[in-house]
Amino acid sequence: MSCGLGAVILVFMLVKYNVDVAGARENQSLELELTQLAAEEAALSRQVAAARADQSTVETDVRSASAQLAQIEIQLADKRRQSARQQKDLTALKKTIEKTEIAKTSDLVDDANAGEQDYVVGLKVEGDKIIVLLDSSASMTDEVLIDVIRRKNRPDQEKQAGPKWQRSKRIVQWVLARLPHDSLFQVIAYDEKARSLGASGWLKANNPQAQNGVRAALSGLVPSGATNLQAGLKAVTRAAPTNVYLVTDGLPTKGDSNFKSLNPFASCSSLRGASNTISGACRLKLFQHSVDKDGPTRDVPVNVILLPIEGDPQASSAYWSWTSATGGLLISPAASWP
Repeated sequence: MSCGLGAVILVFMLVKYNVDVAGARENQSLELELTQLAAEEAALSRQVAAARADQSTVETDVRSASAQLAQIEIQLADKRRQSARQQKDLTALKKTIEKTEIAKTSDLVDDANAGEQDYVVGLKVEGDKIIVLLDSSASMTDEVLIDVIRRKNRPDQEKQAGPKWQRSKRIVQWVLARLPHDSLFQVIAYDEKARSLGASGWLKANNPQAQNGVRAALSGLVPSGATNLQAGLKAVTRAAPTNVYLVTDGLPTKGDSNFKSLNPFASCSSLRGASNTISGACRLKLFQHSVDKDGPTRDVPVNVILLPIEGDPQASSAYWSWTSATGGLLISPAASWP
């Protein structure tokens, strides 16, 4: 009996031991799993926090973008209103222009080649006593030197028919047609010498007979000889004008002074009668000397209409300096004008 009881006790003891060992192992397993779950929970919490932070940033960006979009829409609406107003103003302006009658300038003398479309921007004919100074030298017949040389030995009719000479006469007529009605005028032509065209002295711009006399003299003028700007300037200075309009194609080739006594011309043999040609440098010196010695005073505006000839590149700068110093204007118009 006692042996059986002892066996039972021993069995209970063994069972209890196995239960305790198994329970300890299970507890350890549960604690490990709990630790892992806690770590996962912490990681998930961090992910949730990060996601919430990202969501907050995205929401902030969305709000900012929405605000910018709203501002852009406001600006666009404002631009549309401005565009509509401008289009309305433009339409009204077009209608006004269409209804406005263009005022025609009343020219003193009818000229088929001097219509409104031929006015040059910036060149205004003005002054109380106006002189038109016309270069009538041989070079005024053509644009190209070889053509000028060929035409020199031809009859007067062919010299007068030269394209540049025909254009020069149209320019003079253009100026005459736009003289102020209450002004006085003279037209002086110069080659080797200077001469008045039409009646001598000051003529009334509003006198058609005076203008017709100048036109008749201009029609019979033959371009020939050298370019003596100094002779032309002497005639201008004697007349004491208030405004000068010069039509020419380049720098002078001849002068009136005793050049042998002037040091600046020591190297210019042509001006001392020792050569039949003249260099560009000598022509420039001659121009400067002519203007300084016999040109009108600086308070007389000089306007130059330059019809350039080849081989005279310094002409434009020289005439520009002169006209600028007097408050005048230099133009070299397109071949189609006037």
